[in-house]
Amino acid sequence: MGIERRRSRTGEQVVVKTLFACAVLSVAVTVGIVAVLLVDAVDFFRDSSLADFLTGTVWAPGQGAGVGGSYGVLPLLNGTLMIGLGSLVVGLPLGLLTAIYLAEYASARVRGVLKPTLEILAGIPTVVVGFFALQFITPSLLRPIFGEERVFIFNAAAGAIAVGLMILPIIASISEDAMRAVPASLREAAYGLGSTRRQVSLRVVVPAALSGIAASVILAFSRAVGETMAVTIAAGNSPKMTLNFFTSIQTLTASIAQTVSGEAAAGTVRYNALFALGMVLFVITLAMNLISARIVRRFRQVYS
Repeated sequence: MGIERRRSRTGEQVVVKTLFACAVLSVAVTVGIVAVLLVDAVDFFRDSSLADFLTGTVWAPGQGAGVGGSYGVLPLLNGTLMIGLGSLVVGLPLGLLTAIYLAEYASARVRGVLKPTLEILAGIPTVVVGFFALQFITPSLLRPIFGEERVFIFNAAAGAIAVGLMILPIIASISEDAMRAVPASLREAAYGLGSTRRQVSLRVVVPAALSGIAASVILAFSRAVGETMAVTIAAGNSPKMTLNFFTSIQTLTASIAQTVSGEAAAGTVRYNALFALGMVLFVITLAMNLISARIVRRFRQVYS
């Protein structure tokens, strides 16, 4: 018995140390990524003003080794927010209604088929979704409704719809899990008071699962902000300050992809600008995660 206990303790210690090493490695990788972004971003801000970067309304990187060009990030932030918020307009109602159906109306058999099928949508390559937006959403959906003269081939609306379809499984899946975690006693109490299924779903289950739903929305928004290829293909590469969803725009990620494909020479201002944009993306994502954690703590319901 003593030998077996020692072996068991040794095995547990190995597992604990392995898990600790994995946790430390994850933190180290994150710190390393942030350090790389900071070093090259600092090099960029030695050549370009931080104030001009944060307040400039023109993004036109220079081609040579000198400063050249204009590096105002606002047009890229404008395009990124247009895609992010536009995708929520598409994905949030569809995802939330899908989650309500799966959690409250669908039978176990139907749920077992629909939910895995829905999650397959999240595995479709983003390039494919981008070409779908370019070849179908714009010519077959947007132009017939709003007119060919108003809708450009590359436009923010098509990119927002495409990304909205991509984030739909995230909202639906996480929200459905949050709704199914609501105790059955709350539903039974509402039914006992004479509530209909619709009233129970919208007035009892959804408010009780609000923290999970809010977390899914913020996670989906972060996913939309970080999307690259679908937006690059569908929305184009024209950085501009606009609220017109039918014209071409450019996001932070699309600008990074365009610069990399243009083979910017290492050490140039244009090359270092990539890391400044990456740092902006990192800050946005970090802020979304902090907001998500705060919302979860604020609205979390603890059931005994």
